[in-house]
Amino acid sequence: MASIIKASIDLNKIPKDKIFVGKKGKYLPITITLNDELDQFGNQGPVVVEQTKEEREAKAPKTYLGNVRVVWSNGTFPSPGSFDGKPKAKPVQAAAKEDDLPF
Repeated sequence: MASIIKASIDLNKIPKDKIFVGKKGKYLPITITLNDELDQFGNQGPVVVEQTKEEREAKAPKTYLGNVRVVWSNGTFPSPGSFDGKPKAKPVQAAAKEDDLPF
């Protein structure tokens, strides 16, 4: 293991239309950014809802869910893996009830 990263997110900000159903449950694709510098609260980056290529090209605003902080590191970080970023399951219908969510 190269690092331990703590994160906290605001569950109220999760857009229900971005949740998709996989083989073992419901998932929300997120992106975590680690910055070199700490912010004024000691955080090292944001947690945002992953954007599609079209959303990025249209410069759509990001949905910020929370922040991350590295709490331990052995000084190395793994190289990026190869993943196309596309969920392999079909998305949840936008009409999903809040009661159906596991939190």
